[in-house]
Amino acid sequence: MTSVPTLRVQTRAELAVLLREYLLCGHLIDRAGMGYLIGPFGREGMVDIAIDEWAGASPVYTQRTQRLLGFEGDDIPTIFKGLQFDVGAPHEFMDFRYTIHDATHGEFRLDHCGALMDVEPMGEDFVVGMCHTIEDPTFDATACATNPRARMRPIHRPPRTPVDRHPHCAWTVTIEDDAEPVAEAATTVRMRATKLVGVPLATIEAFPGDDGEGWDDYAGEFVDRLPTEAFSKGALLALIDEVCLQYHLLSTAFAFAVTDRDSIEKAAEILDHQFTGIAGLTAERLAAALGLGRSLGDLAFLLGVHPALRPRGYVDARASLADDGSSLRLDLFDSPALHEDEGTVTWVTLLRDGRTRALDAIVHAVDPRAVVERVEPAAAGAVCSWDVRIGEVPVPEQPEVGVTRISTGAAFAFEPPREIPVALTR
Repeated sequence: MTSVPTLRVQTRAELAVLLREYLLCGHLIDRAGMGYLIGPFGREGMVDIAIDEWAGASPVYTQRTQRLLGFEGDDIPTIFKGLQFDVGAPHEFMDFRYTIHDATHGEFRLDHCGALMDVEPMGEDFVVGMCHTIEDPTFDATACATNPRARMRPIHRPPRTPVDRHPHCAWTVTIEDDAEPVAEAATTVRMRATKLVGVPLATIEAFPGDDGEGWDDYAGEFVDRLPTEAFSKGALLALIDEVCLQYHLLSTAFAFAVTDRDSIEKAAEILDHQFTGIAGLTAERLAAALGLGRSLGDLAFLLGVHPALRPRGYVDARASLADDGSSLRLDLFDSPALHEDEGTVTWVTLLRDGRTRALDAIVHAVDPRAVVERVEPAAAGAVCSWDVRIGEVPVPEQPEVGVTRISTGAAFAFEPPREIPVALTR
């Protein structure tokens, strides 16, 4: 078996494009999962779970990103910099535009809100649920990770009046010294006790053959519509690992919220739907962005870079290709993802426990004839293993992938990669 290279072999320009893909696909996790909540919990229950999900995860990964890029602080620019690397605000699809008045006053608007485009056809109740009921507490939770006296308040927001109103919404962000500090939500405190939060922060390092260009941090001035091309190869690789960790934080917080309202069995059932839908759609978009074909070598590479199986510090999954190219092996090794507290269900524990429809969805994004079969681990230290080969008959798309594809984000096209403005060079 031959190990397959990872993203480290990609060029800086390619990584800049891929970082935007990772951010967008992370945003679509909710499109994959929320529909499966309405039956057991109703629309109001779905909204409550979404609040716990985002309030549990976003403060944690916001602070990690601040440390990674060296812009920790307690002011408006720090809050806005964090939003620029949040799967809740993927570039262009959620087209945030920022204005900073001073250290304690700012505004942002969404010139395009892909999330609104997804829910607006569902009717006003769903719009209010997202743009009011969910955003009020979760926006504050994100802001308060930087400063507990920060508040995000709407200038205007949907439902849109008139129906074509632009920008889609606008908000003020203020920090008031005499405001009552917002206490961290119980769901955030719970997330801080997971193995996920203990994963060492990705490091920005020099890479052989790197051109030496780009920022290794974001300690300088805030830049509106900051292109990912502004960063060094090391910074982009570290950011990709941290964005992948955001996926696991969101999905774990989601599972906690379902478990609290029902049972771990129900959480595993619904999380399996969510995982399958987002795994397949993400695989499709990454395969297209990377220009992958239908070979097993391409599939092995895709498995190695798929965010569900990254970062290595949390989930240790390795793809290797048979020397004759006839099959590939995916090995899952012992890792922190397999040692969360009892009663915690995650994407990785689903795979360990035999729920592998998400793997099927990933491989079918490359070739719908691909067949995944669990086998006895042969590699030293492997907990479980799967062989993948190309069969004879194409397999129909998993229904969860089709559900996720309803989002306008599924076919969203980014602008061509942008040149780095002279003003951004340091």
